[in-house]
Amino acid sequence: MIINEDIIKGIYQHAVEEYPNECCGIVTGSAEKQTLHKCGNIQNELHAEDPERHPRDARTAYAIDRKKADKIYADAGKRGAEVLAFYHSHIDCDAYFSDTDIAAQTVFGEPEFPNALHLVVSVVKRKILGMKCFKWDKGTEGFVLTV
Repeated sequence: MIINEDIIKGIYQHAVEEYPNECCGIVTGSAEKQTLHKCGNIQNELHAEDPERHPRDARTAYAIDRKKADKIYADAGKRGAEVLAFYHSHIDCDAYFSDTDIAAQTVFGEPEFPNALHLVVSVVKRKILGMKCFKWDKGTEGFVLTV
């Protein structure tokens, strides 16, 4: 699956807009038609409610409201669209798929959407340094960097 150039531009714009916090979102659709869903990062709210359980704030972590995500999934399904990708940004560091990212995207050891791409954008001083794409590999039961 190739994410359309307009979607990539939208992800970059979202990452810069949310800096110095991490952005997050979902891409749905098909190869021909894709929709960018900019999601709010609720990590600050989770941290404020329970800092012991959620020690990181939105500068170093992200969380998508599950009810909003479920609505995006349901709406996509009604249109015959797929969940193509999840994305988030890393602030003032490289784009990589962290242990926290792996934990957030796996349920009982595997992702809910095993065919979805996982895009991580590096934003340093409000400038995009690049993006890396990761995909679930069933053979290794892990996320691997794709080209």
